[in-house]
Amino acid sequence: MSTVTPDTASSGGRGSRVAGAIAARAGRTLLSVVASTAVIVGLWYAFIEVFDLNALVAKDPGAVWKYLFTEPDAAQNRSVILDGLWHTLGDAAVGYVAGTLAALGVAVAFVLNRAVEQSLMPVAMMLRSVPLVAMTPLLTLVFGRGLLAVSVIAGIVVFFPSLVNLVFGLRSGPAAAADLVVAHGGGPFTVLRKVALPSSLPALFVSARISVPGAIIGALLAEWLATGKGLGYFMQRAQQTFDYGGVWASVVVITAASVAVYALVGLAEAVVLARYGPDPTRRG
Repeated sequence: MSTVTPDTASSGGRGSRVAGAIAARAGRTLLSVVASTAVIVGLWYAFIEVFDLNALVAKDPGAVWKYLFTEPDAAQNRSVILDGLWHTLGDAAVGYVAGTLAALGVAVAFVLNRAVEQSLMPVAMMLRSVPLVAMTPLLTLVFGRGLLAVSVIAGIVVFFPSLVNLVFGLRSGPAAAADLVVAHGGGPFTVLRKVALPSSLPALFVSARISVPGAIIGALLAEWLATGKGLGYFMQRAQQTFDYGGVWASVVVITAASVAVYALVGLAEAVVLARYGPDPTRRG
């Protein structure tokens, strides 16, 4: 006769929560994407018609589809744009990781020492007010035109929203749990590891939803103004050579990629929080 232990039941409950969270998130994301796509396509057509834009410059969804899939050079067009896309996404990923790690390190310093926060937060907010476009030429002179420059530029976009969210998340841990750790001899770093960092997971994903699209924008900007590579550079070159189909197709592709990455972040959030977050069925 088989028995079900509390641990087995808890594990099964967690598994059901993870599966349910993934299914719910996937359903909401798919519905949102379909609805948003329909609205955007409708507004796209309406905008071109209402303002009677020149068909040479303003491409409608049908023209973009033709550019990517049906005209004789469609295969070559797709290859060039997708090659640039993968390069841009790689640059964005490096910038996102660098910006998030820097933000996490600074947030930990702020939480452990209020004096550090009072000294550095005004400086961070002042730097945040400087337009990144104005800073890019200077950053290029300092860091060159390679991956390091892209990492810095995209990382700056990620750093500031991540810092604010992570500081809030690290301070959102339950005070009773922190007091319990201290009562058992734990110091500030133990409280940070056992209470603050786990409690900051929701804030980490909130910052990711904001920062991942920002990292892609930062990577495009760096490629446009600094590196001469990736989809950002292709868009600049296409505009200069009057390849407006390429410009519009690039915008559509990078937008679709941003939406897909945003959805993946949402799925990862659902899995992690369902697995490691508080169990709503458990009563204190």
